[in-house]
This record gives sequence, structure tokens and C-alpha cells, in this order.
Amino acid sequence: MTDYNYKSCTGCALICEDILYPDKEAVPQARNICRKGQAHYQSLFAERTKPMIEGRDASLDQAIARAAEILKDAKSPLIYGWSNSSSEAQAVGMDLAERIGATVDDPSTYCEGLFMEMVLAGKVPSCTLDDVRNYADTSMFWGSDPSSSQPRHLSRFSYFPRGEKRQKSYEEERTCIVVDVRESPTARLCPNTTYRVGPGEDVQFLEAILNVLEGKIPKFGDKKKMIELGSVLKKTEYGVIFPGRGLLQSLQDKMELFSDLMARLNEVSTFKAVPVAGGFNTRGFNQLLLDRTGYVKGVSFQQDNGKIIPRPEDSLAGAAKRADALLALGSDPLAELPVGVARALAKVPIVVIDSCRSITSDAARVVIPSAISGLESGGTAVRTDGMKVSLEPFMKTDRLAEEQILTRILEAM
Repeated sequence: MTDYNYKSCTGCALICEDILYPDKEAVPQARNICRKGQAHYQSLFAERTKPMIEGRDASLDQAIARAAEILKDAKSPLIYGWSNSSSEAQAVGMDLAERIGATVDDPSTYCEGLFMEMVLAGKVPSCTLDDVRNYADTSMFWGSDPSSSQPRHLSRFSYFPRGEKRQKSYEEERTCIVVDVRESPTARLCPNTTYRVGPGEDVQFLEAILNVLEGKIPKFGDKKKMIELGSVLKKTEYGVIFPGRGLLQSLQDKMELFSDLMARLNEVSTFKAVPVAGGFNTRGFNQLLLDRTGYVKGVSFQQDNGKIIPRPEDSLAGAAKRADALLALGSDPLAELPVGVARALAKVPIVVIDSCRSITSDAARVVIPSAISGLESGGTAVRTDGMKVSLEPFMKTDRLAEEQILTRILEAM
């Protein structure tokens, strides 16, 4: 009979702590795990990376030494990734960035980074997911689809569970609202409260909500349905908005409109907003960078007269064009970044620290294999709502944790 222990899942930013993993390594099973967590768990059995230099097998010591040489010689290095690394690895990586004067950035720079900055700066009221489960009667998924990106979101926190105050769950006491450009899996759960908007029309939709809340006739969308939405929002006792990439990419430089909406909603009710982060420790990276530099994304640690003066860069695209070396940490930038940015980065020497083979690792000058955070190595992480979570590995491995690899690279300089 297989023995199971409760562990945390690093498959997404919910970092579910009620996952039952088997004690015996030979049993490829886990319980209470969603399909995304299961896919992450199966990465243990995927094609794993091995130490390589210039496409040839090498020893781990050789790969680390060569990585240190490349990064030390670079005049404008870029360290990209971070969001799927433990907080301890992020801290050491930040030390490395300061040592070599690197620019640091993560995938959130194109979407939730701007919103995360507002939350961390206190410009937008937020709450924990436990508060959502216990008190929220209205959850609004705007440009986000948790059924796909965070499959247990609805069942653990926002729609189906019975909380401290919301004992009757979705049957009587919870309302799910979806605003999206398509009929997402989440939208199918609440077809009567789903609002379709075209690409880039989120600003007009937001302004229409403000009009309704102010007692005006909306100038966008189905007027009757928009008024009904306004009525639901006004009657809400405790509402939470979960803005996703669809909304945040649409707003871009008009994020103050979201602040205006939150302020207006809190005049008639209680409303919070919770980020829908991508990587399991995206918020941890944003928080760490904010604490160290005052910014949540795109920071350069170039020196001025021997003193490091962190400054925000114009964009990741600009940093990629200037870069003469790339350290990819727990990410696949050549696959996930815009084509122009990926092409620029593909031309420079790449060092990859990752657990599994990827497009970026295939193009890298140096590949350093790492343990999978939360599965093979421990540490801590910050959940998408800001709660700190401990990660305890359950699989034994000879692979070094990212924190250990980065420490050795620092020591080799």
C-alpha cells in the first residue's frame, strides 16, 4: 500500500497545499491534483536537461564555470525568468544581477506586472483567496479564465466552496461574472452573467460600468444588460475582481481607469482585486524586486561611478536589443516572448538553468540542469494573493536546486 503525504503544488500561482504525493518514487501518481498540476508533476518523467556546453556533453562543474565566464564578460547581460523559481533562488539571482550589472525581468512585464505594482503599492485594495472563499458573494473574472489557468480556483476559493459566511455556495450565495472576448470554459459556467467584448474594447466596457454606477445611460454594449450588471455590482456585499491578461494588455497605459472603477465600487459596496499570476512565484519576484529597487519589473543594475543605481528600463524589448548575454532561469523565453524579442535574444550567448529540455535550452551555449522547485527542491514562494507558502520536496534527486547553482556561479566569478 502506498503512503501519501500532503505537499504543495507549484503547477500554478495558487500553490495548493493539500496535494497528496506518494512517498514511493516509483509510483507516478498524486491525489487532489488538477490537470495542470498533474502535467507539472509529469515533468518529473519528461526529457530532462543535462550539463552541456556548445551542444556537447560536459560536467556540471564545467558548465557552471563556463556560465560564469559568459556572464562576467558581458557588458549588458539580461537575466530573464524568475517566476518559476523559489524565493531563495530569486534572492541569490538578484545578488548575481547586482554583481554583473544585469537587467532583470520576468513574463509579467507584458501583462500583470503593471497591476501587481498597483496592488503592492496599495493603490488597489486587495485580499487573500481565503477571504474570497469566506466572504465573497460576487467574483468577476475579467480577461481571465481560471478554469484553464488555475483549475482549482473556482472549487477552492471563488465559486463552489462553502466558506465561513457563504455556506450556501454558488447555489444561492455566490455570483460569477465573466468578461471576455470568447466563450471560455469559465464563461460556460455562468452564461447569464457573461459579457462578451471585442479585442481592445475593455476600456469602453469599463467606462460603461462607471456610467451605470453614476446613474447614466451607458454608451457601450447592450444597455439593458449593462444596467443589470451595474445593479448586481451595487447589491454586492463583498466583491472581488480577478483581472487577467486580456484586461491588463487592453488597458496598458490607462490603468488609472481600473483604480477609478475600484474607488467607485467601494463607495457603494466592498470590492477587492486579486492578481491572476502566471508562474507559481511571480508575485514573489515582483515583491522582492520592489523591496530591493522600488520597481516590480524591468530593472537594470548598471553601475555609475562604482555605485549600483537600479533604474527601470523602457521595455524588455529594449533590454533584449542591448543584451550581449542572456541567463534564462526556469523559463523558455525563445518560445514565450514576442517574435522580435526572441529573435534578438537568440543572437546572443545564452545560459539556461532549467529542469527540462526546451526551445531555449536547445539554442543555449551552456545548459545547467536543475531540480524542479517544489517537487525535487524546497524553499518558499508567494501565492498570487501574497500569502507565503513553504515548499517541501518529496522526490530525491542528485540535481542541484537553482539557489545552489546560482550561488556556485557567484562563487566562480
